[in-house]
Amino acid sequence: MENTVHAIEFRNISKHFGSVIANNHVNLYVDHGVVMAILGENGSGKTSLMNMVAGIYYPDEGEIFVEGEKVTIKTPKDAFNYGVGMIHQHFKLIEVFTAAQNIVLGLEDEKMDMKLIASKVKDIASKYGFDIDPNKKIYDMSVSEKQTVEIIKVLYRGVDILILDEPTAVLTPQETEKLFNVLRSMREQGKTVIIITHKLNEVMEISDVVAVMRKGEHIKTVRTKETNPDALTEMMVGHQVTLDIERKTPVDIKPRITVADLSVRDNEGNFKLKDVGFIAYGGEILGIAGIAGSGQKELLESIAGLRRVATGSIIYSPEGRSTSNLVGKTPLEIREAGVAMAFVPEDRLGMGLVGGMGMTDNMMLRTWRSNKGMFVDRKEPKELAEVILNDLEVKTPSVEYPVRKLSGGNVQKVLVGREIASNPSVLMSAYAVRGLDINTSYTIYNLLSDQKDKGVAVIFVGEDLDVLLQLCDRIMVLNEGRVAGIVDARVASKEEIGLLMTKNMEEGVH
Repeated sequence: MENTVHAIEFRNISKHFGSVIANNHVNLYVDHGVVMAILGENGSGKTSLMNMVAGIYYPDEGEIFVEGEKVTIKTPKDAFNYGVGMIHQHFKLIEVFTAAQNIVLGLEDEKMDMKLIASKVKDIASKYGFDIDPNKKIYDMSVSEKQTVEIIKVLYRGVDILILDEPTAVLTPQETEKLFNVLRSMREQGKTVIIITHKLNEVMEISDVVAVMRKGEHIKTVRTKETNPDALTEMMVGHQVTLDIERKTPVDIKPRITVADLSVRDNEGNFKLKDVGFIAYGGEILGIAGIAGSGQKELLESIAGLRRVATGSIIYSPEGRSTSNLVGKTPLEIREAGVAMAFVPEDRLGMGLVGGMGMTDNMMLRTWRSNKGMFVDRKEPKELAEVILNDLEVKTPSVEYPVRKLSGGNVQKVLVGREIASNPSVLMSAYAVRGLDINTSYTIYNLLSDQKDKGVAVIFVGEDLDVLLQLCDRIMVLNEGRVAGIVDARVASKEEIGLLMTKNMEEGVH
């Protein structure tokens, strides 16, 4: 009989949201002084489970033990009292306050001696290897610095168990390595660290043990050194998945989209893109990398005719026909000019699909103008919808079921499938696999690679640098709305791209 006292133990935990089962009789424990990764796909229940020990949710069934004691945690304050703190994906900081002010916010018994508080903050930072200015305003901070404030905020409250939800989602490789060094330091000093993630390479790098979740259930906990990415993926998905992206060498590439001196302003007159220039070739995949908000969205929307351009040109070069400047044209005018362009936007329902329509009618949005006469032919769109449903395993009651009622991942499958099926000469994609399971993600990657083989110019905005390096032929890095560099994906490193993502653009673009 095991008598070990665990840092956290979940016994028979279940949580429902209406008819959705987020967690189903989960039994799981976390030991002291380890870094545990909670691994699973979107919707696997990993965040819901951790939210229950952090005081965000309350279980419908089951018991939670902290340090061997059965506990009732209904608020984050309760969690802090038991030494548990959670860092969420979306930071909860007040922008106009300093780091120190945010760190002590909500502490009733804390004397507001900011000099003393700043000294305590520096002591914590020194102990674990953080780099922070307690007096710096949040609005002046990078994403990494804001995350540091959130971590120190819970450490200031004396937690021994730290939970981080997708902590590297918006970090550069260099910032990720700094964070991992801090987490290793915390482990060495006896803290328990739990990372919620879906990134296999990071699981292998930072964790001691891995707990795998699938469809709300705890599948297995394994020692990291005794497993590998293929085995973990099989546990996550329930069947074997090949984690390979087939990248062929581009052949007979031709200019398709030539962007020169492109500048775009927002509604306040601030530059979102500044003097951007590049060529996207038919027969290659051009990746776009950058910290979130670096101009990726504005670039694709400008090319698609969805955003007003301040200056510059966007030249489309079709096969055997004269070139056309797309600046100033609407999406319909671009299509009527003979530009075969497909666009998978970041906002799936806002700009990509009509939520109240089913798959068939959303397929028809691509074809209805070509219909002759007063009657609309639904046969071909319905056949296409059925093909996409089967090939991409879209989970829907029928092809007539409103897409707004589908999960985010299934909405993405519908949109990506439709755009690829339109036989474009230019295909642009913003975060095409966000929210998708691993199996479907790799299906999409290889579909994009197939488009390259057909001579299509693929422009792919992604957030996973490992995928960008495996999938793309070249990668253009955007930094503060400017081109920081364009690299050969076959020889570039994550570190090289990370430096371009964070370089000081005031020193000039080379």
